[in-house]
Amino acid sequence: MSDDNIFTENILSPDFLSDDIETVADESAGPSLIEKALKWIIIVIVAIIGGELILLLVVNPCLPLSRVEVTGMPELDIAMVLKQAGITRRSSYVSVNSRRAEAHLKALSTVASAQVIKGFPNSVRIVLEGRKAVALSFGVLNGKVYPVFFDHRGVVFKIGYEIQGTAVFPSIPIITGLLMEQPFLGMQLPLMSRTLLANLARIQEAAPELLAAISEITVTWKAFDSYDVILYPVHNPVRIRLGSELNESMLRYVLLVVDVCVSKGAKIEEIDFRTGTASYTIKEASSG
Repeated sequence: MSDDNIFTENILSPDFLSDDIETVADESAGPSLIEKALKWIIIVIVAIIGGELILLLVVNPCLPLSRVEVTGMPELDIAMVLKQAGITRRSSYVSVNSRRAEAHLKALSTVASAQVIKGFPNSVRIVLEGRKAVALSFGVLNGKVYPVFFDHRGVVFKIGYEIQGTAVFPSIPIITGLLMEQPFLGMQLPLMSRTLLANLARIQEAAPELLAAISEITVTWKAFDSYDVILYPVHNPVRIRLGSELNESMLRYVLLVVDVCVSKGAKIEEIDFRTGTASYTIKEASSG
């Protein structure tokens, strides 16, 4: 019995209890200085990253644009292009409406297409494509005759063509019989003539040398909005009469026929290809 009491007293002795309490207290002590420092470092890093994200995603898109680039039509004044697009010094990434700016730019008579590309967070790129003249004609405007240029869709996009007071005409065919008096920018030619212009654009793209061999194209209108096309070669004084259909293979063929006939010394005034086979008219001998 006494042995049991001695064992119990040793287990519950004050010295034993105090040692145990001190050990538990050491294990449950607060975080060390290193842990506190790491915690504050993480907090600061998170705050910096959060601030950068706010600056990038919220603040910068609302600031004035830092870069605006215009490409595609160097002949246009950049200030005019930006004004047409509605972009000012105060414009920002958020305030620029790409679709509306593109629509306004396409309203310019010389612009065929326009793209307004926004670069996050504060830049804009404008890509323009100008209209290409497939032919020109002459129109009367306020009593004066001016060259009038139109593209493959029949849109008049330039009236007059002068560089330092000297008229300069590109190597494109002249078309007569299309225009009326008082032409204006943005005017569109009749639907029937647009087919001819579209065909000329295809030939110009595939074989520009063929069009360079033609000095003039005359459209002669017939009943029911149909028409014939008369071609005048550059080097041969022969009229070439076609129907309304004109393409690369046909133009190549008729020019070849003309060359062959002229090389044989034939005095031909006109060759008619409307029936599918060439028929020609001989020049009348001049008297005296």
